[in-house]
Amino acid sequence: MDPFNAQFIRNEKRWPWIDYDKGISIILVAYGHCYETLKDHGLALEQYPFFNYIGVFLYGFRMPLFFIISGLLIVKSLNKKGLPAYISNRSNNILHPLFVWGIIQVTLQIIMNRFTHNGYTAIDYLNLIINPRRTGIFWYLNALYCIGVIYAFLHVKLKVTGLVQLCLGAVLYVLFPLMYHIKAGLFTDIFEYYIFFALGDLLSGLMLNDKKMQAYTSWKFFVPLVVAFLAIQYYSTPFNLQASDFGIRYVEVNKPYLFFAQAIIGCALSINCSFFLQKLQAFKFLRIVGYHSLYIYCIQIIVMTVTRTLCMGILHITYVPALIFIIWTAGIVLPIFFYNLCLRYGFWWLFSYRKPEREIAYVKTADIFGFAKRKKIAETI
Repeated sequence: MDPFNAQFIRNEKRWPWIDYDKGISIILVAYGHCYETLKDHGLALEQYPFFNYIGVFLYGFRMPLFFIISGLLIVKSLNKKGLPAYISNRSNNILHPLFVWGIIQVTLQIIMNRFTHNGYTAIDYLNLIINPRRTGIFWYLNALYCIGVIYAFLHVKLKVTGLVQLCLGAVLYVLFPLMYHIKAGLFTDIFEYYIFFALGDLLSGLMLNDKKMQAYTSWKFFVPLVVAFLAIQYYSTPFNLQASDFGIRYVEVNKPYLFFAQAIIGCALSINCSFFLQKLQAFKFLRIVGYHSLYIYCIQIIVMTVTRTLCMGILHITYVPALIFIIWTAGIVLPIFFYNLCLRYGFWWLFSYRKPEREIAYVKTADIFGFAKRKKIAETI
């Protein structure tokens, strides 16, 4: 029984630590989404301040890490496939699910608007492109696609080096608060996260060198990183907890240099932990979660919203710790099940416009939920 497609993932030629790192990140992102899903639904969240505090405490580095990881692989991909193929792959893996799941989620929000008055209208289909923050989580896919394409074009066509790209990212990052205040839409996220993508590319020669893994798993790195992480998060968290128009993004917008330090220290610690996990071959389920991180991200809000509705509306569960555990877990596990079922039953196009032939071939022969076993028994009767 292989409902998570685990054997296929382990047989793929991938850097395990990258999947570990993405797994850690998407689980933390899921926690934040889980808590937000529970807000404004009549629950006594204020009686459990720890849950809010821990979500804010772990906020600073979650999304920058995804951009660093993506930047690590860009030059290797361009050297192997070229610019047109790279852009095509980005369109297949990022832009396609952005449009498919973005349109699905916006449509559901418009339908629910008559009951919840959430303010969604048909213009939000366009906002998926020009103002993705308005549509919720899809800003990330928009920024990841745009930054990757811009970076690749500058690298291939204009021969801009990684160091110059990093300097460009630094300039954009300095201008990011201004872009936020003038409400520059998709450009705001490009200005903020370009530097992290460029940093990933600049570090790729070191981070993708398996011979140096021993150094990366040294306690000499780990202990100082833990101390620095706890210190800077402890200092920064009260700013994001205070009541303001910026919410959880107060430090991000008003103290961008502090946010940058948070991101760098947090990402370094997460990567260090991922190298340890690869070395020890521990918690392998994190690799599976990391492999599916993009698919989890696309449908996580829908899954969590449905789960919350079932728990509160039908099962009448109002105990906050139980709701957090159930919804958080469902938002990670169920999207993986759903993705693999889509591959098995011909709905792969929900996640890419190119058919993933090898993965589909494996899923159709694998024993997912015992389906393959029952099929074999039926064939012998």
